[in-house]
Amino acid sequence: MSLSVQNITKYYGEQKALDKVSFKVSKGEIVGFLGPNGAGKSTMMKILTTYLLADDGTAEVNQHDVVKDALAVRKSIGYVAEHNPLYNEMYVKEYLGFNASLYGVSKVRISEVIDQVGLVSEAHKVIGALSKGYQQRVGLAAALLHNPEVLILDEPTTGLDPNQLIEIRKLIKSISSDKTILLSTHIMKEVEEICNRVIIINKGVLVADKVLKDLRPEEEQIIEVEFDYRVEEAFLQKLPYVSEVVNRSGFFYEITFKTSKDMRPVVFDFAHDNKLKTLQLNRKNKNLESLFTELTQTKNL
Repeated sequence: MSLSVQNITKYYGEQKALDKVSFKVSKGEIVGFLGPNGAGKSTMMKILTTYLLADDGTAEVNQHDVVKDALAVRKSIGYVAEHNPLYNEMYVKEYLGFNASLYGVSKVRISEVIDQVGLVSEAHKVIGALSKGYQQRVGLAAALLHNPEVLILDEPTTGLDPNQLIEIRKLIKSISSDKTILLSTHIMKEVEEICNRVIIINKGVLVADKVLKDLRPEEEQIIEVEFDYRVEEAFLQKLPYVSEVVNRSGFFYEITFKTSKDMRPVVFDFAHDNKLKTLQLNRKNKNLESLFTELTQTKNL
């Protein structure tokens, strides 16, 4: 197991942040780590990266104990924090060179990660002059320098625009084949697009550990679509396999289909044939959102 967590408990004073949390993550998995604010997600990530000590329980990264073998754990992990602290006055190559010297990796590796995360065109620039999306890439590049087996990403898409979101999603997927990725986010769509499994914690307690495909009914899907013009629901209801059409706001619709076939191409073709532009087109996992709400809202009222 790349990650093994057994009965981890953590207190801040009298406040219990984590309560006997246990889970395991294997190589090649991308696991979404979900929970409302204050659920304990960041605390768990800090324990796994050796920034914090648990009060009870054990955790291992690549079979290294986070307390007894903290240095080995750090060598095994690439960590991108929520606010991605960078030296904004440094150039991209300069910053990565500084990090490479800390890890003791060759300068060749700097060029490799710059290419891997799509920073070639920005490598000569000052970090503070980059867009948020490219700054996120710099953080990922730094985390990948020592070729870690485990990546821990805390809210890696916060503040990105839609185009940047798509690019970072693709990037995370592209580097996941030989790594284990634990991704914390508040955004259900990110989990649906990137992850193959989800862990949900609430008030420090693990309340769900599910494979995403098991949450999706085989014969139902919801497509979220935003057009550039108003469309009568009656026209959308004529699409094949439609069971429900809801206009959520403005030109934004949720269309429920009773089929396992991906209906996004059908909706796109409908827009094209009717001279409409699709501003958004997503497949929504209704059950993941429902599960999250069911397991977290009661205790947070």
